[in-house]
Amino acid sequence: MAVPKGKISKARGNSRFANWKLSAPNLVECAQCKTLIPSHIACSECGYYKGKQAVVKKEKESK
Repeated sequence: MAVPKGKISKARGNSRFANWKLSAPNLVECAQCKTLIPSHIACSECGYYKGKQAVVKKEKESK
């Protein structure tokens, strides 16, 4: 059974988790409508993916 040989101080223990940072998402420009979208995902604005229509978007009804 593994048992630590000595007490790990708070500074040493917490320094292990000091470099866990969030990174900004990589966004690419949609080829059709030029909005920024995450890569490898169909565009939420126009529905295109790799130059082809992947999702058919419904037109909003105006009242």
